[in-house]
Amino acid sequence: MTDRALQAPYFSQWETASMTLSVLDHGARALLADPLWQQSGAETPEEYARWAVNICGMACLKMILAARGEHHRTIDLARGCTAFGGYVVNDEDQSIKGLIYAPFVAYVGEIFDLKAEITTNLPTTGIAGILERNSVFIASVNSQIRWPDREPPSRGGHLVLVTAATPETIRFHNPSGHDEASQADVELPVAVFDRFFANRGIAVTL
Repeated sequence: MTDRALQAPYFSQWETASMTLSVLDHGARALLADPLWQQSGAETPEEYARWAVNICGMACLKMILAARGEHHRTIDLARGCTAFGGYVVNDEDQSIKGLIYAPFVAYVGEIFDLKAEITTNLPTTGIAGILERNSVFIASVNSQIRWPDREPPSRGGHLVLVTAATPETIRFHNPSGHDEASQADVELPVAVFDRFFANRGIAVTL
């Protein structure tokens, strides 16, 4: 791995990081029982549960900002991003659409002075080159990357924070990993990461 790898602390998209399997079994309602929900910035457990299943991107942003010594709550970040159009909230059916990349780039640039650039049609082998020019890469992968031995049904739909890469290996933090091995500083061969990667994401420089 390159010596330029960003040393970012790990944060889950749930306040209690061990809740992933419960969420997979029972859906967002499992998060109503998260004893740490107030740390998210939500006003109620219901608001927390609604947002937490949608904010892998905000967890990635929280990690990036923490790497430079700033602490932010994930739902506070989500509210700020929503104001820029990064999420679209439908109060009628309680759905949340996002993360929408272009408004996110505007949000982090204006509010946090982060340089961010959308990247598409990126081969997995090209991630190492992205990290030669940027601090981190927020990659769109299938959420089943927590089980790298499985064949995912599709690519993309979930975001992870890539902190280091070589032409052979990718290292990343997964906001919805289900145990320590699948959460922080996960290292996978490029060929394995490729099965989950949607060839798009956001390069960010502090």
